[in-house]
Amino acid sequence: MSTVTQAIPHDRPEQLQQVQSGLLQGETLYCVYDDKGVGTGYIGLTDLRVIFQNKSFLPEFPAHHNKTAIISVPYSQIASVSILFDKSWLGSWFSSSVLHINTTGGRNYVCQLRGSDRARHLHDTILWKITPRPTGS
Repeated sequence: MSTVTQAIPHDRPEQLQQVQSGLLQGETLYCVYDDKGVGTGYIGLTDLRVIFQNKSFLPEFPAHHNKTAIISVPYSQIASVSILFDKSWLGSWFSSSVLHINTTGGRNYVCQLRGSDRARHLHDTILWKITPRPTGS
């Protein structure tokens, strides 16, 4: 594993390598986290887009039931991002959380992540990318 690979937060080296192999020239990869939800896959963030790989997205592509979908969503198409944390009846946090991303076109993407730290990292990065910056007064 290279030092560049080690510097990028990720859960599985093979997922990181898959995302790295599909980057556009000059695109910067921020992270790749395992999606342990229904279809299993991953979510990756770059400076340009959110990348999802998940078999549960295949109902959008009914003719391709034996395939895996890789979907790129530019930040400009994201309307909102939110986190749902698991919480026990005793008030302590469990080790998973769910990230919801809603697009301007009405599509909702859901990723179940290992630990709240990953969901928080994704949420905060996406929020930073989609929140307008104030211009000079």
